[in-house]
Amino acid sequence: MKLAFLGSGNIARAIIGGLINHGARPSDITAADPVQAALDEVAKLGVNTTTDNSAAIRQADVVLISVKPNIVQALASEIAPTVGDRLVVSVAAGITTRSLASWLGDNVPIVRCMPNTPALVQSGITGLFATPGVADEQRALAQEVLSSVGSCIWVDEESVLDAVTAVSGSGPAYFFYIMEVMVSAARELGLPEDMAHKLVLETALGAARMAAASDEAPEALRLNVTSPGGTTEAALDTLMDNNLNDIFSKAVAKAYHRSIALAAEAEAKG
Repeated sequence: MKLAFLGSGNIARAIIGGLINHGARPSDITAADPVQAALDEVAKLGVNTTTDNSAAIRQADVVLISVKPNIVQALASEIAPTVGDRLVVSVAAGITTRSLASWLGDNVPIVRCMPNTPALVQSGITGLFATPGVADEQRALAQEVLSSVGSCIWVDEESVLDAVTAVSGSGPAYFFYIMEVMVSAARELGLPEDMAHKLVLETALGAARMAAASDEAPEALRLNVTSPGGTTEAALDTLMDNNLNDIFSKAVAKAYHRSIALAAEAEAKG
């Protein structure tokens, strides 16, 4: 499988690194970017580099669009005469397959993806949606590419990616914020900064690993460590009394509706 990455920023480099770690040959990968510093960085992975997008995709089986959303239209219009029937995988946030098809051509097979930032450490999860023209073997290729940086889930309706964005795309920031608040609370109890930081991060990591390894739902795991009348119950009662459930529900809903609005704004500009 030969791949062309159009844009060589953080997510592109993470995917390229993941692919190489999983056995891909650097010589089968080309990264294109107009910024020489970005090309110099990705070249450290041993891949081919170029400033010419069309040249990058001529020998490729899969074209991955990994540029900022505001330049996708110009990029897609540029490569439209060259892309042919190659599979195009887009990780550009908020750019729908309808927009991509209008710029690339209606017959181009497109997979739209919503990865999240833990992909940078090969621990991400990516939601994927394929247009009807994507063959089974092309779906497999897209999954192979994105699974190099974590887990993948397929959605049957593109609109579901807005919910994926609200939960997992934005989700790491929610957990970072909880860590931030817990570190601050630990400092108020008199713990040194470095100790508070380590306690919170290792606790978050351990809890996530427990949840991932268990067949039980998070609710059951919570109840298992909540002794009646104990310290955990006291803390959780405070969180529940202050409507943490409602706060999170409203926050995720806000992210969901903002994702829908951003896609609409991008289509209107196109």
